[in-house]
Amino acid sequence: MSSIGHDEWVRRGRVAVRLDELLEDSGRLLDFEYSDEDIDSLRKQMELYKPPSPASSLSDELGALVPSSPDKPPLSPASSFLSDAIERPTKRRRISVDYSSLSEQEDDDDDEEEERPLAAARVTRPTRTSAGKNRNGGRPRSGKQKTSMKAKAHTAPANIPPPTAEEREEMRPTNGVNGHDAKVKVEDKMDERQLSRLATGVTVDDAGPASAAPTGKQEKMAYVELRKGVIQVVAVENDRQPRSSVILTGLKTLFQKQLPKMPREYIARLVYDTNSKCLAIIKRGYKVVGGICYRPFPHRGFAEIVFFATASIDQVKGYGGMLMDHFKAHIRKTYPDMMYFLTYADNYAVGYFRKQGFSKEITLDRAVWAGYIKDYEGGTIMQCKMLPKVDYLSWRETTAQQREAVLNKIREKSKSHIVYDGLPQFQEGMPEGVTVDPKDVPGLRESGWTPSMQTTRPVRPTGRGAEHTAMEKLLSDLKNHSSAWPFQTPVNAQEVPDYYDVITHPMDFSTMEHKLETNQYTDTDAFLDDAQLIYDNCRIYNPEDTVYHKCAIRLEKYMREQMKVYGLVRSSKVKREREE
Repeated sequence: MSSIGHDEWVRRGRVAVRLDELLEDSGRLLDFEYSDEDIDSLRKQMELYKPPSPASSLSDELGALVPSSPDKPPLSPASSFLSDAIERPTKRRRISVDYSSLSEQEDDDDDEEEERPLAAARVTRPTRTSAGKNRNGGRPRSGKQKTSMKAKAHTAPANIPPPTAEEREEMRPTNGVNGHDAKVKVEDKMDERQLSRLATGVTVDDAGPASAAPTGKQEKMAYVELRKGVIQVVAVENDRQPRSSVILTGLKTLFQKQLPKMPREYIARLVYDTNSKCLAIIKRGYKVVGGICYRPFPHRGFAEIVFFATASIDQVKGYGGMLMDHFKAHIRKTYPDMMYFLTYADNYAVGYFRKQGFSKEITLDRAVWAGYIKDYEGGTIMQCKMLPKVDYLSWRETTAQQREAVLNKIREKSKSHIVYDGLPQFQEGMPEGVTVDPKDVPGLRESGWTPSMQTTRPVRPTGRGAEHTAMEKLLSDLKNHSSAWPFQTPVNAQEVPDYYDVITHPMDFSTMEHKLETNQYTDTDAFLDDAQLIYDNCRIYNPEDTVYHKCAIRLEKYMREQMKVYGLVRSSKVKREREE
């Protein structure tokens, strides 16, 4: 785990869980020789991601002219249409003249043509720049160089002859490096006040608001590509026009690839439905890399988001958030009176929708939407309400300006830049047992201190030692596990009316978190018993063939593994008795 990092380890865990689910659904969990397109694609996602090299303009122009080959493997579909960004290793393109039409293999080839790093097509030539730098002074390119005999321009010569005497004379340094004057960067000088403050570990922020202004947030790649025209966001519906048919077909293929558990015929029927509307992210040649399919109900004041997906390779660029912003702006422009969105999110997509302003709390009257949207088993219904005064295409700039204004006000009243000399009474060589009146401490009154704040009462110990920290870490790991989604909050009695008739001692992770924060756990046994109670309740209420029962088994096994990691053991083999 230390070699790949925690985030990569968690991502691979999600992919492994999804693999088990697909194999279990097909009844081949123990058939290690079994494989299909979905299984192979998920296994490819277990490979470590290699960052692509920067692309050149020449490669971009050549990439538009060279078709992809059908003998390349298909892209890996995501474990869920909005799961965490899944990265893939760098691939290279092979030149081919096979133009197959409208097949899924061609779509996979086109995806790979778009997603491969264009910088891999550059011709490497020996230069006189320093090691580790390219001609433009940037970072060295990553990835393997092509060694195929078909691409001789990419292969360095096997033997390089030694330089001649004239060449050695030209290479001899004169007044610099290789005949060029060496340029030395001169750093700005700092005054004594800044040096002394840096030496004491205090931030230099008293030069005014301008000097302490935070650096601007880096613009996401999705907005950079949108601004440069690499991608476009277009609205499309089934109006029987050739352009619309091409884009809708691309959306259908994308949804089918990113939603492997959804019936392919069902996706095609909804995408081509004349009542459905779509918003697509397209590249050159109407190549669809993201999209949203929704069904508006203008007379009811809401819209149902049916499908939402982006290509796996582009999820790290921020396509999902950018598409949702454009979707909200498009709805406001097209349907001014429509203020609500409803959608059924799978367990991997709840976090994404929450970031986009969706909530599990449905405030829209049930009579408005009940019977109009389709219920999906295993999904979570979520709602988003738009704000009338928010411009969803420029909300990032607005919030950045508001944040800067707040920080400027804080700097006007902040005294954190003032550094006082240490108290001489506690300097080395002074007698021990000396007391100082708080009123004589420089800067204490200016910070807002008053004599009424002084107290001699002993501080009550919080009891948060190493054991408490270990319980916090274990609870955090359990909550973030991919199988923990059924146990995050208490069971809703309205959705499951007979649950509390069967389960007399309910428990969930939010309740455990509250008890842990308020120091209600006297020992580790009480904490572990509550966690075990969650799994026992789930197995009592749910049959063995349900997804909830399987999640409880996986999570219990994971908890026992993490207990060994954090050194949490029961002090007694006898469980504490629960009240009947």
